[in-house]
Amino acid sequence: MKIIGHPWIESERFVTVDSVEKIMGSSAGSILLFDDLSVSIELLHYCQREGLPFALRAGEAKTALFAHALNARYVVVEKVTAQAIQELAQNYLFDTQILVEIQNENEIEKYARMGIDGVIFSAAIE
Repeated sequence: MKIIGHPWIESERFVTVDSVEKIMGSSAGSILLFDDLSVSIELLHYCQREGLPFALRAGEAKTALFAHALNARYVVVEKVTAQAIQELAQNYLFDTQILVEIQNENEIEKYARMGIDGVIFSAAIE
């Protein structure tokens, strides 16, 4: 299980972006996080062309499937849909990893037992 944003573990930096300017202003190596697939599709295509790592928030399985098809590194899913989306990811052998956003470390074990690829602390997202 991947744990992102815990103070004991060095991890990738996630930056929420919504424009080319914010993408260009982000630190090298940052994971660019997009909140809305339909609004961000052109920016996602830009990231693909430029070879920039990105993640997408997904509230439903369909969005997670699109994220995988677009080669997102991560999909940040809602807690209530995490297990169902993780099952799809395993069934279709996603390269995209499924993350659940959490607030405290007491939630880690719950998602580990569910087989979720990883967790990301809310504080780790800029």
